[in-house]
Amino acid sequence: MPEILLLCVLLIPQVVAGLYAKSIGRSFWTWFFLSFIIPIISLVILLFLDKDKKEKRQPYQLADHVDRP
Repeated sequence: MPEILLLCVLLIPQVVAGLYAKSIGRSFWTWFFLSFIIPIISLVILLFLDKDKKEKRQPYQLADHVDRP
């Protein structure tokens, strides 16, 4: 029984990284497994990644005197 509890505690950084990655539009499983290699560093990297991948960027508005091709 204590082994299962220990395993659950040890998987917390991986699950957190995977869920956060999924929330910003990244792959859950990629970041879940990457977090096994570099547990805390992967979370820091996720915090600094561009969150715009999930959201579509708006095109630039041209001035009124500029014609679109």
